[in-house]
Amino acid sequence: MSSVRTEVRRGVVDGPVVSAEYQSSFAVYTRTLDSALLATLRISESTVLVMEVIVSLCKALTNDSDSRPWQDRVEDCFSDVTEDRIHEIFSAFIEEAQGDKPLRWMEDFKSQNYKDFVERLLGAASYRLLVQAIKEDGAVVALALRRGVRALTPFAVAWSDAVNLMSKDQLKAVTKTDLLSMSAVQMLLSFDDFLGEKVLESLPMDITAATATDLSNWAPDGVGPLVTKFRTFVTEASTKRVERANSALVRKIRGARDALRYSDDGISQAANSLIELIDRIMREKFPPKTVLAWIDANISEETGLTFHDKDGIRKPTKRGEALCFLYGGDTVMPREATQYDDGEGADLIHEVLALALVTARNKLQDLKHSDQGTPQEREQLMTVLSALEGALMLGLTLGAYTEEPLPPTELPAA
Repeated sequence: MSSVRTEVRRGVVDGPVVSAEYQSSFAVYTRTLDSALLATLRISESTVLVMEVIVSLCKALTNDSDSRPWQDRVEDCFSDVTEDRIHEIFSAFIEEAQGDKPLRWMEDFKSQNYKDFVERLLGAASYRLLVQAIKEDGAVVALALRRGVRALTPFAVAWSDAVNLMSKDQLKAVTKTDLLSMSAVQMLLSFDDFLGEKVLESLPMDITAATATDLSNWAPDGVGPLVTKFRTFVTEASTKRVERANSALVRKIRGARDALRYSDDGISQAANSLIELIDRIMREKFPPKTVLAWIDANISEETGLTFHDKDGIRKPTKRGEALCFLYGGDTVMPREATQYDDGEGADLIHEVLALALVTARNKLQDLKHSDQGTPQEREQLMTVLSALEGALMLGLTLGAYTEEPLPPTELPAA
């Protein structure tokens, strides 16, 4: 791989290797300035490198004229980067992330005193060029953020459905904070609204690949209609993931929905189908002996994962089976403790999804035995089905059973 040099107005200087269409306006502009002047402005080469990489990635990810998978676009964006330059880039990210540097940058950028200082140092014309360069890069990053937020929405719907199935006491047993009581969908939409109202409107979005959909409010009628639309996406995505993990079990989901539509005894039939789906998709992938070996090798100190039957034979509990399944049989990696996670045993996300699967199965057992065919029971079963589909969609993704493209950032059809 060969290094590439970037043309600038004051000569030729070395820069990160990206094609012209992916270059950062801020990086291109600052490399026209004298190094002593940059030092006075407190703009280091590591700052320039970090900006270059972030903006280049965002441009590659939002390039609608390139129909290739996003991984190929990102790889192509840095295809000519030398190994030495890669090390420089990683070092730059580490340097910029240390201490309070990001906070200082934000404070400087918002400070009128700093802005006045930069304008006096550069002169009015050059200062305007710098501000324009920052705004152009900001527009690219803002578009990538909005599309990223919207791509996460179906996962947020799936997560919320899974979490909402559980009681407050169950959630408190998983984490001592109120993290899980917050609506993931509402948080994403609040951030999406903030981007639209406070960020995108102040930036030159016309220089980006932004479409009318990107710039419009996604939920003018509130969260409810949006969640309903995305539940359809979650159902389809969950079904596809189940099919790839175990194609024979797809008919269990479809059979449950058909039973609810056409059978007088639909609630009991649907509950039976979904219970069998949960049991088989876990046990056919990881038989009980495999689950026990995985528990002993990874989270042997965790309680409630095994039991002894009436014959004294040790077996995994449903929660133990669910955790092994959700981890895909992989190693439980050590991690640092946080306010949300004590760092021991299974991590918070896997623990919550395992609890969702077990809770869904328990509720299905109740519905199976108390089927009166009432509208309330039907509504309860639909709630359980949504939670189960959400947990399976996320769980099969976490367990790396499938490789799916990023979700669409366009709204699903009504």
